[in-house]
Amino acid sequence: MLRSGTVRTPWRTPIALFLLALLVRLALIAIFPDPAYPDSYYYVDVARAIAAGHGLNVDFIWIFAEVGNRIPAVPTLPIPSNAHWLPLASFVQVPFIELLGPTAFASALPLALIGSLAAPLTWAIARDAKAEPIVAVTAGVLSAVPAGATVFMSQPENFAILHPLVAAAIWCTARGLKGSGRSFAFAGLLAGLASLGRNDGVFLGAAIGLVWLLDRVRWWRSRRGSGSWVHVEDRHPISFLAGIGCLALFLLVMGPWWARQLAVFGSISPTSSNGAALWIRTISEWNSITAHPNLQTFLAQGPGPIIGSRLAGLSSALGNYAVVIGSLVLVPFLLIGAIGRARSRDFSPWFMYTLVVFAAATILYPLHVPGGAFIHSAIGLAPHGAILSMEGVLVVVGWVAGRRRAWNEGTAAAVFAWGMVILVVVTAVVFGRSVQASWDATRQPRIALASELDRLGVPRSDRLLSIDAAGFKYWTGRPGVVTPNDPIDTIEAVARAFGTRWLIVEKDDAARALGPILKGELSVPWIGPAVFTVPDRAGGPPRLALFPVCTAAADTRCATGATGATGATGAAGATGAAGATRATGAIGATGSAVP
Repeated sequence: MLRSGTVRTPWRTPIALFLLALLVRLALIAIFPDPAYPDSYYYVDVARAIAAGHGLNVDFIWIFAEVGNRIPAVPTLPIPSNAHWLPLASFVQVPFIELLGPTAFASALPLALIGSLAAPLTWAIARDAKAEPIVAVTAGVLSAVPAGATVFMSQPENFAILHPLVAAAIWCTARGLKGSGRSFAFAGLLAGLASLGRNDGVFLGAAIGLVWLLDRVRWWRSRRGSGSWVHVEDRHPISFLAGIGCLALFLLVMGPWWARQLAVFGSISPTSSNGAALWIRTISEWNSITAHPNLQTFLAQGPGPIIGSRLAGLSSALGNYAVVIGSLVLVPFLLIGAIGRARSRDFSPWFMYTLVVFAAATILYPLHVPGGAFIHSAIGLAPHGAILSMEGVLVVVGWVAGRRRAWNEGTAAAVFAWGMVILVVVTAVVFGRSVQASWDATRQPRIALASELDRLGVPRSDRLLSIDAAGFKYWTGRPGVVTPNDPIDTIEAVARAFGTRWLIVEKDDAARALGPILKGELSVPWIGPAVFTVPDRAGGPPRLALFPVCTAAADTRCATGATGATGATGAAGATGAAGATRATGAIGATGSAVP
């Protein structure tokens, strides 16, 4: 029995929000259980390798930046994993794979559970910021169905991790500004986990550090009678002890991983230190072993292309955020809510992180932004953004109600807030269906190919040459090497170095030099006639084709077209893919479409 005056904690609301978010994610998994693009394929492949006892080693090369942006002096498979992508999304899958087996559901389930925490977390953040109850609940629902990003929440990669993790770190940082040193220190642990999930997680750590620094500057200036960073003039800053604790907990998480990277690759961030990720001039150079991006070649472009690419990155980042995070309809209300909270300590860290991630997308990796890199960073902005959007709706309703005496402001606020939620849910469904349709258009030919390889009796040890080595490892179980976006002679050198036996070319995503091969306009002696194709109902080149690769003198398949087993050309077994077209949503693709 509760004592008089005790406040009953409304546990039912956060539990209901968690269950709602989980049901949404389970429904997405039921509709499309598999990984859908290179990032998520990679995380699943690494998780399965760990669960199988192979450790952090994989028998494919998804991009040559993982092996120094060149053909290694001793080309071999397997190779150490995670030279570019971080391991957290794989680590969380391993216990579920060991319990449920290497299934799509086992990989997707832990991410669904983690991602569902964002909804009750948003509700808690709103309550702590003294938002109206209607704001807390509706913002929680928006985190359960996060606009255009919803469809990515079932993917076995970092969206589901960073969504609650970044928001929780920002919340703890805000609580630090309000006097909780322990909360601020804990933010360092959360930033470390985010950095273990993605390279750009370090931007969260940078934002937290800047908040601490500016808070010290505010205090120093206030003691000298100057203006302050926030309204409160007499509060003490976040302590040095809390700052040290924050850094220590960050290093506690990242220290062991950086030690591993140094021991294995000689750098804590191999693809950044060798320039492969940062100094590219076009996105095609990211998947090239002849481009050799470095600071000198980057600067040699001149200021025009450099500034132009940066402005294009900013434009893409703004567009990605508006469409995927805000479903467009939330954007004006988000801006209104942000103005109202401009000097709030509850949202100061959110503003700082927003500034940092947009600056990074503009300056450091603008060429990766159109492929989806920015969305991974921006997803952590969504919970606070949902709160600000709902507060913006209430501001607009209050302004209109003040001029319409017939309006009951409370009722109108509820109607418009829930109406906005319904509108966002509808846009999430429409966007999600189109994205999943595009993913399925890529998946079906791969499923057909996997069946054909088994029917032909192709050994599991045969290596595949393809634009998505991680994806074809997932579907076929066979090792492979990426086809670099280089001339055909370079691709041949890769094939010979790694002893690949088969070439897979997809119409919608292929190295440019392989387009003429797929269209039958170019013949080279080391690639034989196609032994299996998935036709395109729209006409033109097939959606997918399988070619024998002959790099040994004794291999006669390329001269005769024989496969050593009964060959097949065709649509057989691939009817689900015929006539499909690929749309948006393929994040991380490294090739280009074949016209």
